[in-house]
Amino acid sequence: MEIIMALFEKQKSYFHMGNTKPLAHRLEALTLLKDAIKQYEPKIIEALHQDLHKSEFESYMTEIGILYTEIDHVKKHLKKWMRPKKVKTALTHLGTKGKIHHDPYGVTLIIAPWNYPFQLAIAPLIGAIAGGNTAILKPSELTPHTANVIDEMISHTYIPEYISVVQGGVDVSTELLETPFDYIFFTGSVNVGKIVMEKASHHLTPHTLELGGKSPAIVHDDASLKLAAKRIAWGKYINAGQTCVAPDYVYVHEGVKERFLELLAEAIDALYSTDPINHSEYTHIVNEEHFKRLTRFLDNGQLIKGGQTNSDKRIIAPTVLSNITFDDAVMKDEIFGPILPILSYQHLNDAIEMIQKQPKPLALYLFSEKSITQQTILDELSFGGGCINDTIYHLATPYLPFGGVGASGTGNYHGKYSFDTFTHQKSVLKQTTYFDLDLRYPNQKHGLKWVKRLLK
Repeated sequence: MEIIMALFEKQKSYFHMGNTKPLAHRLEALTLLKDAIKQYEPKIIEALHQDLHKSEFESYMTEIGILYTEIDHVKKHLKKWMRPKKVKTALTHLGTKGKIHHDPYGVTLIIAPWNYPFQLAIAPLIGAIAGGNTAILKPSELTPHTANVIDEMISHTYIPEYISVVQGGVDVSTELLETPFDYIFFTGSVNVGKIVMEKASHHLTPHTLELGGKSPAIVHDDASLKLAAKRIAWGKYINAGQTCVAPDYVYVHEGVKERFLELLAEAIDALYSTDPINHSEYTHIVNEEHFKRLTRFLDNGQLIKGGQTNSDKRIIAPTVLSNITFDDAVMKDEIFGPILPILSYQHLNDAIEMIQKQPKPLALYLFSEKSITQQTILDELSFGGGCINDTIYHLATPYLPFGGVGASGTGNYHGKYSFDTFTHQKSVLKQTTYFDLDLRYPNQKHGLKWVKRLLK
């Protein structure tokens, strides 16, 4: 605890010296970050392969390349974002000028998960830097090779008073959460998110929780089935399903269910071959505990596709289960693995009503060609974000905020939304001294009459 508190105090002192606030410092720090990622790219890819057996293609697409795009976008717009924003003057405030200043919070804590252990550690850091903060980064202990690379990269790029990495397990996370940070950014499970929120409440620390949940995909009877099957297979089985916004289950119209299942099986074979267990570029399950948890779902419903496992290498083939209901074990919690339950509906309202009964998901994916169907889903269902006729793609653009709602999280980030997340909107009203409106003072004759006229 003393080591963490000492580091926290050093960062707080560094922040109060004003070093992190100038635009030039923020831009330089972002440039250094991109250069460091490029320099460490081979080590990052190797670490991800050691931890999760990720391929170079998947590592670059989902963990590295997206960060280059994010850094470039933030650097391009940061000067504009930092400018105080002028607001209109109300009639009752004649003679004043109002502005919103974006103030950095101070010392921030970023707790990263294991499923995208590099990208989900560095993406929030981009926002922390852009916002003018210092940061302590806690990578996941479940992906130790990636955590070590992050630690080495950050320590060779920044002084610890500015940005530092703290490694360790639950005990270290607990100590960090006892520290009075100015902002906490957490990505992980709902259960741990509740602990983070409870700990943050002790110091009334503002925070962002990026969680998860059971994100549905709805395939309506007018969907382009072949594309729907391909895009759902891609979104579900990338990273072996260990993605917070992966389609957790598919709700498909009864009229197209059988054809959809045929096309889904074809799409899986095309993406991962007919022997995915031995596919060299297929991601593995992170550890034995998660592997055992997932294999217990394989006897739910009817096995349509996959089901093969390799316990030594922690591999589960892309699996499809049919004849599933919400009473099955696989539907109780977020799956977070390469197992896709299929449910069916006859009327769209039936699917909507069942989804409404579940906790609000992080994502939702609708496959339909009809505008009225698309609008109905958008009007009736609450979710963090999602796609129409695609999966996952919405999180890769810096122009859309990414985050959950309700049980799937609070707050959002990416692009300007990362800058907004890591800054406080400080409202400042500047009053004129050339004149004074006496109406607001209680000793003015007929003051109440004029106040009532203005404030009605």
